[in-house]
Amino acid sequence: MARVQGLRIATRASALAMWQSEHVAARLRAAHPGLEVDLVPITTEGDRILDRPLAAIGGKGLFIKELEVAMAEGRADLAVHSMKDVPAEMPDGFALVAILAREDPRDMLVSASAGGLDGLPRGARVGTSSLRRQSQLLWRRPDLVIDSLRGNVPTRLKRLRDGEFAAIVLAAAGLRRLELVDDACTALAVADMLPAVGQGAIGIECRAGDADVAALCAVLDDPDTACRVRAERAMNARLGGSCHVPVAGHACLDGDRLSLDGLVAGVDGRDLIRQTATGPAAEAERIGRDLAESLLAAGAARILAQLNDT
Repeated sequence: MARVQGLRIATRASALAMWQSEHVAARLRAAHPGLEVDLVPITTEGDRILDRPLAAIGGKGLFIKELEVAMAEGRADLAVHSMKDVPAEMPDGFALVAILAREDPRDMLVSASAGGLDGLPRGARVGTSSLRRQSQLLWRRPDLVIDSLRGNVPTRLKRLRDGEFAAIVLAAAGLRRLELVDDACTALAVADMLPAVGQGAIGIECRAGDADVAALCAVLDDPDTACRVRAERAMNARLGGSCHVPVAGHACLDGDRLSLDGLVAGVDGRDLIRQTATGPAAEAERIGRDLAESLLAAGAARILAQLNDT
């Protein structure tokens, strides 16, 4: 058993991030009676800059960089992340040591209009901060007007209630964890809106080589979720996925077989490549890389080159 008496969790200060970190803390305390676990809330640069699209200010890495600094400086022992916010490549000196069982990975449309996407009036204004969501919305409904929407979950919901948008799109997992799902929420089928890589899963990061912390956290790892997320992240890494690129990926397990659905799209929704790969779950990362190569050959390379030129 790891000889650690207390753990400090670096966490973003938003309501959802605090919920996730409290959840991990409670699970750690239950798994290791007597272990003290404290939260170290940090307001990241990604949380402070809300007047510009995420892609324009450096991407999702802005949500975790300062948490990693806290670990590097010894102010925290681990960090808790939404896996969809974790860059495809981990920085030197850090490692993912556990991925918890996945919540609902789908996106949700939140709107007073009935009928989901098809029920929105023509030209409806829809809020989202995600190029992935934007591209798929416009693929399905090219008449929609997509506007940037940043901020924490309650802030986004308030802007919807205030009438700034006809609808907004949020991750189902966050809404469920904060108990904010109501009649205005419609889950979007994966066939219509492929989720972000890692969406719905919580990951635990610590300093590479910190065997004691890794051992304490390992008990929270869910092998099935970890397998699925490894496949998705391997695909994303090969594609160079980031918030600058509309990439989506979602893996499912059926016994020892894994199925991975991947997508690359243009931001205007006019160009979309989507394919599926299957294989043994034990080869999850290879399946992810192979699907990425297939997507690139089918036209994703052209889309990515165009996006990199803009």
